[in-house]
Amino acid sequence: MTDIEKRILELRAAIDYHARRYYVEDAPEISDFAYDKMYAELLRLEEENPALFDPASPTQRVGGTALDKFEKVTHTAPMNSLSDVFSFEELLEFLDRMSATLDHPPVYSVEPKIDGLSVSLRYENGVLVRGATRGDGVVGEDVTQNIKTIFSVPLTLKEPLSLTVRGEVYMSRATFERINQKREAEGQALLANPRNAAAGSLRQLDPKIAAERKLDIFVFNLQEGALYADGHAPTSHTETLDRLSELGFTVLPHRIKTDMKMGVFAHIEKIGRMRDELAFDIDGMVIKIDDLADRALLGEGTNTPRWAVAYKFPPEQKKTKLLDIELAVGRTGVLTPTAILSPVRLAGTTVSRATLHNEDFIREKGIMLGDTVTVQKAGDIIPEVVAAHPELRDGSQRVFVMPTHCPSCGEPVTRDKDEAAAVRCTNSACPAQLSRGIEHFASKNAMDIEGLGPQVVELLLKNDLIHDAADLYSLRAEDIAELERMGDRSAANLIASIEASIKAGLERLIFALGIRSIGQVTATALAARYGTLEALFVATAEELCRIEDVGQITADYVVDYFSHPQNVALCQRLIAAGVETAAIAAPRGDKLAGLTFVLTGTLPNMSRDEASDLIRAAGGKVTGSVSKRTSFVVAGEEAGSKLTKAQALGVPVIDEEALLRMLENN
Repeated sequence: MTDIEKRILELRAAIDYHARRYYVEDAPEISDFAYDKMYAELLRLEEENPALFDPASPTQRVGGTALDKFEKVTHTAPMNSLSDVFSFEELLEFLDRMSATLDHPPVYSVEPKIDGLSVSLRYENGVLVRGATRGDGVVGEDVTQNIKTIFSVPLTLKEPLSLTVRGEVYMSRATFERINQKREAEGQALLANPRNAAAGSLRQLDPKIAAERKLDIFVFNLQEGALYADGHAPTSHTETLDRLSELGFTVLPHRIKTDMKMGVFAHIEKIGRMRDELAFDIDGMVIKIDDLADRALLGEGTNTPRWAVAYKFPPEQKKTKLLDIELAVGRTGVLTPTAILSPVRLAGTTVSRATLHNEDFIREKGIMLGDTVTVQKAGDIIPEVVAAHPELRDGSQRVFVMPTHCPSCGEPVTRDKDEAAAVRCTNSACPAQLSRGIEHFASKNAMDIEGLGPQVVELLLKNDLIHDAADLYSLRAEDIAELERMGDRSAANLIASIEASIKAGLERLIFALGIRSIGQVTATALAARYGTLEALFVATAEELCRIEDVGQITADYVVDYFSHPQNVALCQRLIAAGVETAAIAAPRGDKLAGLTFVLTGTLPNMSRDEASDLIRAAGGKVTGSVSKRTSFVVAGEEAGSKLTKAQALGVPVIDEEALLRMLENN
């Protein structure tokens, strides 16, 4: 072995050691400068000696080039999901069922349910060869280059074993806060929560971007392969995780093994109390049969194992101070009150604002300015005030009174006759309505103009470059580039996105106009019925009411919208700008006629919009909410509350593959 080979091996070993001390164990032993110096030397030596390349070198953690797309991966061992329970009563039913099925007292492993993205890691002869997302449990995406950027993922194991493990990729709270602080300073949209941030980071086509996000992982299962070179097999889940830890994996923390039902409940309550103290988010606890032979006896259900269940924590609630109430004016003129709160950590993020819905909500809840209030996140996403605490008042609280004039334009407001709780600005030229209307026009489900967020809209309005949505199509890159925080590249990207939106289609355009009560489903129905935007100009309420999904109130809103000359003029200017209003093609088949679908989660091979288009083309209907009338829920990875509701209502749940089978004869 040459001196250069020896030095490269020394550097790789040292860098791996210190990276683990820094990134995984949070106990660095050397300075960043010393680490960077070693890394730079290794990089130089590898570049000068390409014959000594090693895919397991620490320099390869961020060595991949950007991809055009992710390749599909079929899991050799299915990555099933777990059944959920939402109360101790439901959990007790599971525990009792385990006791009744087995002829001896079950032993349980109780561990945190990390709120992240599930992946599989494949090792051959101890070397990481592939990392893949769960996808639908059968087919995922190859994200190997991004997986390599996670320092807690070993590139080589301590023994040359061939195996596949499953883990949960997550973003720590500290990293999430750091990224959002940086994005806020740069005027970018904030990431919603650590789970979404982790999922989005892992699916970046450029691994260098993924590396900047500082993701982490906990491994929690052996999918396939041998853990010992001599063929010895673990007998329990606990032994499996202990062995995986010995091989170099970071395994689930805060787990216990117990044969007592009260021990299960006690540990769940203990971890529930600790949630705020953890460095990562959890959304529940997983209770598994620990003995692997017992698991084999209990077997697997259709999509979930019979030997495990996930206990989901109820929405986290916190008390904080209501400092003020701000009023926002929406695109239809409705004044929406927002609570300004003393910042509080809630379900993974720091919350300082929460919705109060409307004036009636404030009165019904008895909320006063200065109150101590309880807040939670609806669906773990949108902060809302759920209760006030009159018993904690000190006399300084004040009753909130809705203003008589619009906070944006100063014109009078009125109580809406159609929406009793809505207070609406009477000025159709209100600047706030204009701004929100353009934001809606550009939104993802409307014309999908990427880069035209609230701050850019305000910038364009402030600089008198636009006055309505039609003006977007006469913008020039050179005018935008001169604006604050824009520049040539941002301007060029925005213009390209605006030009691409010309072909968005009639149903998106109808939705983008922001007509009251017209959502995506109704916009699709109107586009299919009338074929062109011009035909909709002269539609009567009687005609409209004959369309499924259109009632009298909605029909009146459509007729009223096109009765105003300024709205028709806006549409005509959009048409003159080249925005396509071609007729929607008739369904190509009727295979799904009479069936109603709801889509939730991330599908493995197509977007939800693409799946919706296929369903509609086959005569089916797509809606946004689950009810007893829903025929099927199509669920992908990270499916949320819609999946839970479907299970509660007994609505059939299918995956992308099952949907495609239903469509294959169309």
